Amino acid sequence: MNRRDIAIPIAIVLVFGHIAWCAAAPATVSPAGAKTSAHPAAGPPVAARKPVTDHFWGDTVADDYRWLENWNDPAVRSWVDGQNAWTRRTLDALPSRPAILKRAAELNHDLSPHYFDLQRAGGGWCASKDQPPLQQPVLVWLPADANPAKERVLVDPNALDKSGAVSIDFFRPSLDGTKVAVSLSHGGTESGDVHVYDTRTGREVGEVIPRVNGGTAGGAVGWDGDGRGFLYTRYPAKGERPDADLDFYQQVYHHALGTPVAKDTYVTGKDFPKIAEVKLDTSPDGRRQLIEVLNGDGGEHAFWLRQPGGRLVAVAAFRDRAVEGEMGSDALYLLSRRTSLNGSVLRVPYDTPDLTNATAVVPGSEAGIHEFVITEHRIYVHDIVGGPSQVRVFGTDGRSLGMVALPAVCDVSGLAKGAGDDAWLELQSFTEPPHWMHYQGATGKLEPTALVMRSAADFSDIDSRREFAVSKDGTRVPMTILMRRGVKVDGKAPVLLYGYGGYQISMVPDFRPIRRLWLEQGGIWVVANIRGGGEYGDAWHRDGMLLKKQNDYDDFAACAKWLIDHRYTTAEKLACNGASNGGLLMGVMITQQPKTFRAVVSDVGVYDMLRSELSPNGLFNTTEYGSVRDSAQYRALRGYSPLQNVRNGVTYPSILLMTGINDPRVEPYNSFKFAAALQASGTPRPVLLRTSMSTGHIGVPLDARNEKYADMFSFLFDQLGVPYHPVTRAAP
Repeated sequence: MNRRDIAIPIAIVLVFGHIAWCAAAPATVSPAGAKTSAHPAAGPPVAARKPVTDHFWGDTVADDYRWLENWNDPAVRSWVDGQNAWTRRTLDALPSRPAILKRAAELNHDLSPHYFDLQRAGGGWCASKDQPPLQQPVLVWLPADANPAKERVLVDPNALDKSGAVSIDFFRPSLDGTKVAVSLSHGGTESGDVHVYDTRTGREVGEVIPRVNGGTAGGAVGWDGDGRGFLYTRYPAKGERPDADLDFYQQVYHHALGTPVAKDTYVTGKDFPKIAEVKLDTSPDGRRQLIEVLNGDGGEHAFWLRQPGGRLVAVAAFRDRAVEGEMGSDALYLLSRRTSLNGSVLRVPYDTPDLTNATAVVPGSEAGIHEFVITEHRIYVHDIVGGPSQVRVFGTDGRSLGMVALPAVCDVSGLAKGAGDDAWLELQSFTEPPHWMHYQGATGKLEPTALVMRSAADFSDIDSRREFAVSKDGTRVPMTILMRRGVKVDGKAPVLLYGYGGYQISMVPDFRPIRRLWLEQGGIWVVANIRGGGEYGDAWHRDGMLLKKQNDYDDFAACAKWLIDHRYTTAEKLACNGASNGGLLMGVMITQQPKTFRAVVSDVGVYDMLRSELSPNGLFNTTEYGSVRDSAQYRALRGYSPLQNVRNGVTYPSILLMTGINDPRVEPYNSFKFAAALQASGTPRPVLLRTSMSTGHIGVPLDARNEKYADMFSFLFDQLGVPYHPVTRAAP
């Protein structure tokens, strides 16, 4: 789980039973408990208590279920198998589940392809194409006008594995568009090797580059200008760093096509932070390359330029608060938050790439800059204002050229540089599917393209409302309410409240067909824009991270209370859902607000915040959450960590916890331990644990996603007492 985690995930287990733990004081281990009980006839298997105690800053903290962290223990696998068997028995017995599964498959079966992640490739485009019933998106080439009738399929993961186990992590075309580097991984592990393909023939060329992508720091490729080689990221191989965990110490190497990988040359990275995450880019003329390094997931970035001849020049350090870099034809442009938390854009000359020579070409404003792209003479600045998007246009000299005329409430889900000074924007909203528009830089006209997604989900009868709750400290927290016209606001409707709140990831007006399944049954769907996200710039993020993380949870609880107070629903009809960092949010709602919600569905959540940093990806997240090695941060973590706040004798909401064994971002043991503690608490309501044995955090095949939705909505309708009425699909 980290800043890249935007998709709705289902969730390589990482075993930490033998990792040395040194916080404020060494841990002591109590004698092991009894064996796990046999699977009872009337409930899930009971997890044995095998207490282990840790000492943090004068506190003694007991952990009854640390043994569940060891996936190599047959007893753990047996317990998880028993939990899965009970969950399947419970959910499969719900009479509505077959109809809900059928409806989920209908809604997720797009009537036309969805093209996304457009990247300029010579005279055309490389793009991802998603078209159910294919299990995974494919990589295609499109001509300059993006006419889908002339597309060529370059890489089809579905042909490599019909089950959908192979997925594309990322791709990057060469500057001339003749080649494309593609990272492929299996089973949701995100452990990707890079393959190179000829875009004219679709044939693989050259050598496979191993260990480029991972679920912790991701991966990247930056092509040489002549297309004969590239920079790439890689994790250490066994023996390269005897002191290193292979999930850390990402470095940068150079590969020349046609040569053995063993002869690849080291470029940089040995002095990077242990939790470095690296991005790579190439200037339009191919003469320079940008190396961006993140210090974990908390927002610190540093930049180096690789000048002609290979010389590396430091441009910005972590302390300089530059957070994004774009290479123009004349200069390097950086998004800076040093003087404005909402961001300004700096122009840095290539010949003297030092911040002392930088010029502010886009000043800070009340709008939070989310991203920007540089064309020949234009800067397109994508802002997020409370959730919805706007795009401002500037000359590279800083002249304001106005704004792109966008719908009032929409999301710019894609922003790509086109030919000359043109830009391509992918727009969507809560009720309108994604579609690409072509903005002509010379005329300022925004014109439609042929890349328009048609969905089986019709939202023409759905209204959206923007409301604000008041949080504990007086902060106004926005939320969007989606409901069918005619649904009465009388406290009787089932409401599903969704949130995330972290890593400056904003909850935007996005189009998700599966919401239709809830709305057409009279349900109300609410998206909360709580702190920790980037809806109001970096200040909104910083007010919901580290020692201020509790603000996120107070915001979400305030939204729930507002919905009840304003008679949209009652506590008996209110459910909530979140994933990854949003799963942590769900865990906190369960333990801090047990009377507010009737049901909770949580995906791949982090629930043991006192041990999270022991995992590879958990260490990356300490810059967002904090560390138990800091006394103040420990107190904050201990205050909201869901596992440590489960209490006996409390009636908790009905709970469905979902995870995946191949998840490299959030270790599945979080869900195992949390489920065990909740089940042992004596709560009279169901606590179900659903563990996928073939998927991870992202890259989940279509069929597996539909099965997950069938379980989720069957569970919610049942627990909220909402009868499901099958919907006959209308003819397209």
